[in-house]
Amino acid sequence: MALATLLILPLYLSYWICSRLASADSALESHSQCLSLFPGSPGNYLRLAFYRLTLEQCDPTATICFGVLFSKTKARIGQNVYIGPRSMLGWVTLEDDVLLGPGVQIPSGPHTHGITRLDTPIRNQPGRPNRVSIGRDSWIGAGCIVLADVDAHCVIGANSTITRPIPAHSIAVGSPAKTIRKRTESEDDAKHLASLCDLEIQVCLPLIKTNKNIL
Repeated sequence: MALATLLILPLYLSYWICSRLASADSALESHSQCLSLFPGSPGNYLRLAFYRLTLEQCDPTATICFGVLFSKTKARIGQNVYIGPRSMLGWVTLEDDVLLGPGVQIPSGPHTHGITRLDTPIRNQPGRPNRVSIGRDSWIGAGCIVLADVDAHCVIGANSTITRPIPAHSIAVGSPAKTIRKRTESEDDAKHLASLCDLEIQVCLPLIKTNKNIL
């Protein structure tokens, strides 16, 4: 890590100068694009060394793979976090032991652009960015788009879109993502609960149809 930090110092100096001439976030974004192109383990070490100097928090045990882009210096990366290839991250907190599959996108919340005015292009309307947090020991599958918080110990299926907060221990899939069961339940428990719900619907539906006042 010491060697990687030494090698990255010229790029960090460039970032420091650019952050004084423009904004820290724009400087981070441009330098992140450059860093993302370094392949293999050497690239992982160089990215880690750079982000330890530039992000609000970046633990030395994290893994930041090829093609990963950051756009906000307020990002926080916890212990043993794995960020899969070609992921794109904004104002995020990734708590300890979080796993992100390839191509995960976590922008700075769902309101990064304003859309209320029709007489002004969207690109000129101010947004309301906010921090998106992924709780510890959660696994976000490949290709997910995360716009809301995910609590601890969750599993999010590949290509899902998170538009509402996901509670702890959930297994969620879909677009928008919905919780299909808790990790604290067995698959047999979940199937049994689903069958009971189906039975309740089959019993109640005829009663509702014959007596609308039941509601």
